[in-house]
Order: sequence, then C-alpha cells, then structure tokens
Amino acid sequence: MLHRLYNRILGLSGHRLAGLWLAIVSFAESSFFPVPPDVMLAPMILAKPDKAYTYAAICTAASVAGGMLGYAIGYYLEPVGHALLALTGHSGGVAQFQDWYAKWGVWVILIKGFTPIPYKLVTIASGLAQFSFPVFIAASIATRGGRFFLEAYLIKRFGVQVQAMIEKRMILVTTVAFLVILGGVLAVKMLG
Repeated sequence: MLHRLYNRILGLSGHRLAGLWLAIVSFAESSFFPVPPDVMLAPMILAKPDKAYTYAAICTAASVAGGMLGYAIGYYLEPVGHALLALTGHSGGVAQFQDWYAKWGVWVILIKGFTPIPYKLVTIASGLAQFSFPVFIAASIATRGGRFFLEAYLIKRFGVQVQAMIEKRMILVTTVAFLVILGGVLAVKMLG
C-alpha cells in the first residue's frame, strides 16, 4: 500500500499543478502524511533545473507551515498527537524525544529536522513537550530550508547521478551536511 502511495506522489511531480501538489505534500508530511516531499522535489528539479530553488522554497514554506499544524496537534490535542504517531509507527518515540528536549533543547529539532527521520515525529513531539514555539519555528526554517535547498543545489548541479546517491544514502548525506554546517557555526563562534 505504501509503495502505491509513493508511486502516486511521484507521479504528481509531472502534473501541470506540480508546484501546488508539492506544497500540499510538504505540508501534510510535516504532521501526518507518510511520504516525504523529496519524492516529488527531485524529479521536478531534474525536469526544470531553473526552478530548483523555487521548488526548495515551496517545500520549506509548506513544510514549516505543516510543522506548525503538527506542533498544534501535539500541544492542543495530545490524544490525537499520540494516535497519529502510533498510526505512523512512531508511538514509542515521544518519551525519548521529551528526554532529548530536556537534555539538548533546540539541537533536537536542528538535527532531526535536517535528517530524513520523519519530521512529523519532531513536530508533534515538540508540541507534546511544549517546546518553545518561536524557537521551534526558527529551528524548523533553518533545518527544513537547509535540507531542501541543499538537495536542490545537489540535484541541479549533479543531476540524475546525485539523485540516485541521495536516495540510496539519504541518512549519510544529510548527516555529513549537518556536521559540516555545525562545524562551520562552531568555528565562527570560537573565532568570534
């Protein structure tokens, strides 16, 4: 069933209203939908490389807006938040996230929002943990934007070859990219 859904979402990347569908999928994935927007983003960039950053911006804006819904579900509708996480196979992650928030704060959102770990888990768990909403939004913009713009750049620059590599090694690629960004931030802080 999930494979069929994945293929349907992939098929939307060629639709005449692909940009709108990309926004809808990006929004929904941040709070309840199981298929990530990358499934549409990559083929759309390959088809129209000149729109790579426009598509990345659509993904970012819609994903952060969907993240606000996910946060609200966790914050205001706790039973619904737990049910959605259970439905998507992530019910056991809430307690672990709450422990991580207590120890690491915003770093949880920064790391998890950049990697392919389901963002809906981050958004709903952030609401359940009653994490600072402004910090949540800022971290979401940084991580989701970083992820989608990096993906857009790599696919625009290297094409089909990098798409296959990203799909095959998504966790490794995003982890390395995050570590490079983190290293840069720490270097600036230490030198500044």
